[in-house]
Amino acid sequence: MGMKTTSARSRSRAVAAATAALATTAVLALAGSAAPVGAATAFGPQTPLAAGSHGTGQVRPYDDGVWGGYVAQGRFTSISGSWVEPQATCNTSDDLFAPWVGIDGYGSQTVEQAGVQTDCSSGRPVLSAWYEMYPAAPVYWRDAVSPGDTITSSVVAQSRGTYVITLSDTTKGWTEHTTQRLSAQNVSAEAVIESPTQSYPSFDELDFSNVTVNGKPFSSYDPQAITSGGYGPGELNGGDFSITPEDGGWGWATHATPSHQAARPGTIRY
Repeated sequence: MGMKTTSARSRSRAVAAATAALATTAVLALAGSAAPVGAATAFGPQTPLAAGSHGTGQVRPYDDGVWGGYVAQGRFTSISGSWVEPQATCNTSDDLFAPWVGIDGYGSQTVEQAGVQTDCSSGRPVLSAWYEMYPAAPVYWRDAVSPGDTITSSVVAQSRGTYVITLSDTTKGWTEHTTQRLSAQNVSAEAVIESPTQSYPSFDELDFSNVTVNGKPFSSYDPQAITSGGYGPGELNGGDFSITPEDGGWGWATHATPSHQAARPGTIRY
């Protein structure tokens, strides 16, 4: 989709992609639990812009995308990065978002990823660690996550469609690993936030750090900046950047209001 594609179109495209891809996708190992509070979610592809400027300096990011953060295109075998879970405030029960790092999904129909979801469907923020081999649904780990925790996520593509995914909470001291198989292209690498309901909870700042791609600093691959739902990335310095709302970031994004939020369907697709 283009950067201004509606969430309804993105969900329709994700559902179509899931139908086509599930026939050839290996069954995921059952490494986690059933979905936590709220509807089942699936974190899916973002279609790149047809044209535009890339860059890591003082350039305006594209707005408004399904993802918000930085995305690089090329050929990738690994991505790793850390972030600090923000203190989020629920504005409505539709608020839902996740920071994550992963491979693919920007110009391809699979995503190999891991992150932490904040779900406000219960009226309070509930944090859940997960990984996903899109178009399959996320698999949730049972480990506790709290605001202020430092999370490190990595995805490594090995031979014959094998991916090793690792998610760690270095504050609490737990680490989860899973090895999965998927026929994928490895054509993008991203460190982003995402809200399938177009309804982010409020937070002041989310800091990504030490993002490396193919063993090099993220900035080496000239990634593209994207805003999402009123949150935008600041300047990328090597592998470090911050995501902030409205004028706290790039200065032209407006935080989503209830009139612009998508209704929460039974099954959420990004």
